[in-house]
Amino acid sequence: LDMFNEISENDEDYKKFYEQFGKNLKLGIHEDSTNRTKIAELLRFHTSKSGDEAIPLKQYVSRMKEGQKDIYYITGESRQSVANSPFIEALKKRGIEVMFMVDPIDEYMVQQLKEFDGKKLRSCTKEGLNLDESDEEKKHLEEEKAKYEGLCKQIKDVLGDKVEKVVVGTRIFESPCVLVTGEHGWTANMERIMKAQALRDSSMTSYMVSKKTMEINPKHPIVTELKAKSDADRSDKTVKDLIWLLYETALLTSGFSLDEPNVFASRIHR
Repeated sequence: LDMFNEISENDEDYKKFYEQFGKNLKLGIHEDSTNRTKIAELLRFHTSKSGDEAIPLKQYVSRMKEGQKDIYYITGESRQSVANSPFIEALKKRGIEVMFMVDPIDEYMVQQLKEFDGKKLRSCTKEGLNLDESDEEKKHLEEEKAKYEGLCKQIKDVLGDKVEKVVVGTRIFESPCVLVTGEHGWTANMERIMKAQALRDSSMTSYMVSKKTMEINPKHPIVTELKAKSDADRSDKTVKDLIWLLYETALLTSGFSLDEPNVFASRIHR
């Protein structure tokens, strides 16, 4: 490890080294609990602010915003898909940096790497994302929750067991809604990785596939329009169709796969 640290002092050399052995280091975090902290210092990640350069966790922590308590990360298939992900819209708007973890092994690694330098690692795609809102923002959120309670209930009734609950969310800014997973279940990305395993155990899959929570964005015109339609006539067929369409597009933008793509297509064509 000391040798690795020496190499890491030279950026060019370390870049070559990391390209070859980055996965092994991440595997080390998963398996070697005694040296976990030391290995964590050797890791490099791209972030929402680092451009083409991959940076160490230490550098992320050193440029965290004032009052930011956690290290935010997002896992996904590629840098491009996570950079444009709806999950990080509000964080980007607040100027908070988000780490991109796009290697399949990252999913296993973050299960072991819970914190770094006293800061917890928080997934942007799971429940419990706390954005340190001001009192005014909290008050506004409570008002929105009360206002949209009826619509949330109706969406839940229409979608049934597809979602565990429907709530007004704070992590989205431009998208109408996203599907977040439970804090202890799999992320959408992990689900994708596990589905690709040749020797997967289906019973395990059904147990670990996490319950999805739909977070809606009350400021989005589609959602406000849906509320108006729903308030006017709860049994309107257009409302039901719109709810399903929102759910299915949210599945795609949140990184899940559609169970029945043909049904989705026929809904769009209608």
